[in-house]
Amino acid sequence: MTDWGQRRRLLVSLLAITAIFAGRDIAGAQTNDSTDLSIELIDPKVLRVCADPRNLPFSNDKGEGIENKLGELFAEKLQKKLDYAYYPQAAGFVRMTLAAHRCDVIMGYPQGDDLVQSTNPYYRTAYALVVKQGSGLDDVAALGDARLKGKHIGIVAGTPPATNMTANGLMAEAKSYPLMVDTRIDSSAEVMIKDLTSGKIDAAILWGPLAGFYAKNANPPLHVTPLVKETTGPRLVYRIGMGVRPADQNWKRMLNRLIQENQPAINRILLDFGVPLLDENDRPIGAETAKKSP
Repeated sequence: MTDWGQRRRLLVSLLAITAIFAGRDIAGAQTNDSTDLSIELIDPKVLRVCADPRNLPFSNDKGEGIENKLGELFAEKLQKKLDYAYYPQAAGFVRMTLAAHRCDVIMGYPQGDDLVQSTNPYYRTAYALVVKQGSGLDDVAALGDARLKGKHIGIVAGTPPATNMTANGLMAEAKSYPLMVDTRIDSSAEVMIKDLTSGKIDAAILWGPLAGFYAKNANPPLHVTPLVKETTGPRLVYRIGMGVRPADQNWKRMLNRLIQENQPAINRILLDFGVPLLDENDRPIGAETAKKSP
């Protein structure tokens, strides 16, 4: 079976926005429900997160990633100490972290994967087209647009939009970047964005959180368009939840409640990193609508 670390890179991370939620104090909820997590968690007083030590914008060992910030938020709400089990997201990630009881939650996990049990989703996003501002491709919304014909487009090999590019006759001039890299020394997304800014490629296609993060931090910033209008090839919109051990039912319910009660704060963290958030109708979620549950 393919390991989750490989799947995450194969899908380059997938999944989620949440349904419509309301809120109440988590500490009070814990007391009222008398939820006993002592058997399920390594240490009920510590939120132990499984993470990659060098995988921005998702996580790093300096606590600078999206999932680090989500861990801080959840630890605060649970009134627990925060700790990490770091391991590169490659073959063996789940086996060496969550399954080995070194940690209790993977903060970003695609719904529907069978290696672990998934919580409710907490955001929804898509693969995105990244271009320079004023390039004439700013308003391209789908890979079938004739303006992309003959363009040099960067694509991570083996990811879903490669199928869409093939279906639209865009692979002949494409530049492929490796799917599996050692995150300690390399980043296909970072190299692709450097090639875009230097003019080696005309456009880049990346998983939404990667596209938003690198586009936001480029100088000048780049333009990001989520690919939600594809008519040929697979849908490129996905949901992200959190992963726990299959037996940890009370812990999953607790995390579901945390997601429900803190969706606006979660949205703000994601938007701060440039993640192109989408509601259930594929409409962008901006700073104003982020205050509400999607």
